[in-house]
Parts: sequence; C-alpha cells; structure tokens
Amino acid sequence: MNIEDIIDNFEFLDEWEDRYKYLIELGNQLEPFPEAHRLDANKVQGCVSQVWVITKTENGDNPVITILGDSDAHIVRGLVAIALAIFSGKPASEILATDEGALFDRIGLSEHITPQRSNGLRSLVARIKSDAQAALAN
Repeated sequence: MNIEDIIDNFEFLDEWEDRYKYLIELGNQLEPFPEAHRLDANKVQGCVSQVWVITKTENGDNPVITILGDSDAHIVRGLVAIALAIFSGKPASEILATDEGALFDRIGLSEHITPQRSNGLRSLVARIKSDAQAALAN
C-alpha cells in the first residue's frame, strides 16, 4: 500500500480509536521480518519499543532502497508500516528529499501518538535516511 492510500484511509476514519485500529492493521500487513535479522545491529536506537530495520540497496548512482522493518509493539509496528510506505522502494535521493513531517501531519500522527512514539518514529526515519545517505556515498 502506498502512503497516499494510507492517508486517504486515515481521513475516512473520524475517530482516533478507529485510526489506532487501522494503524495496528497496517502493522499486521508488514512482510514477515526474518528472525535471523533481529540483531542489535538492526535495532533502531531511540525507540522505547524494540524496532528492527534492514535495508537492501540496489547498485547504481541513485540506488533504490528496499526496507524491511518490525517492532514488538502493535502500534509501533503500524508506524513502521507507514514509514516503509513512504520510503521503501524509492531511490536514495528521493528518500533524502522526502518531507516525512508533512506526510505525518496529514495523518495527524504528531497530535495523537505519545512523545515516546514520536521520538521513536523520528529515530526510525533518521536510520532510514542515514542508510540512504550511505548508499549514495558508495
């Protein structure tokens, strides 16, 4: 699912309780995360919940980055799904140029998730952008 579809679905839901349920549903749709990759090296630092992310990079001047992610918490797993909808499958330069804050604002995330989850989401985005920057440097 792409981020515009997710935003449209959030706008359709009036109550935040329904939006939280949808967020959990998004997390449940994530591609299974390989157990072998649940390593400290793949953990996102700065998250209260455990969050793992791995990136696969294609070769080229502006490599496309594919991202897998997971969390041990249902709502956070949904936030991971949103981040992957924004960034995964995109060229590294596009990842770096993306204004994820504007997309999060369209969903209303900053108003309805805890400060700890907001910090974790920022840490996840920083990790993804760092991986994109490293891919461009190689």
